Amino acid sequence: MADQAEYEAELKTLTKVCSLGMEHAAVALSQLMGKGVHIQVPRLQVLDGPGMSGLMESREATVLQLQILGNVRGSILILLLEENANRILELLLGAVPKAGEPLSEMERATLMEVGNILASACLNALGNSLKMTLLPSVPALCSGNGREILERAMEPGADGEKVVMIDTVFDVSDTRCGGSIVLMPSPTSLGAMLTSLGQ
Repeated sequence: MADQAEYEAELKTLTKVCSLGMEHAAVALSQLMGKGVHIQVPRLQVLDGPGMSGLMESREATVLQLQILGNVRGSILILLLEENANRILELLLGAVPKAGEPLSEMERATLMEVGNILASACLNALGNSLKMTLLPSVPALCSGNGREILERAMEPGADGEKVVMIDTVFDVSDTRCGGSIVLMPSPTSLGAMLTSLGQ
């Protein structure tokens, strides 16, 4: 029981550190959009497999996925319901995407840059706290049923390892839009992160 309590305490500390990273991501998005960005206190979940129905509704969504490179491996996802992605594009590009049509190259590139800015700011702050080098990969963008996309990303590893997920919700002032940031370190990297925090 002591080991379990120690593990849970380490995860709580990791959540606080990730919270700092996500706050930096919110500041970066605020600077990009010229509006205030509010971010909720992150929550941590340990998952045995798919079961993410509470995080993303079964609605059309745009999901940006970036791999974490460097001393830690894993992934970051930026989740935007379709209407929220459209509002962000309207704010940044001055025009609403055409209904019923795929996103243009410019629209896709803009959303990918939003994902890159959020992930880079989050990983920079997290890496500084852990004294590790953390870098984001080029974002991959996909659109479709948000819950299905998310559950595919959350599938456990080949060894059936549990997935640790830290997520938060953000919203952009005066725009009625927002999204979620999800951080999922690989099981191997999770141990290294917890060890680093304990030093």
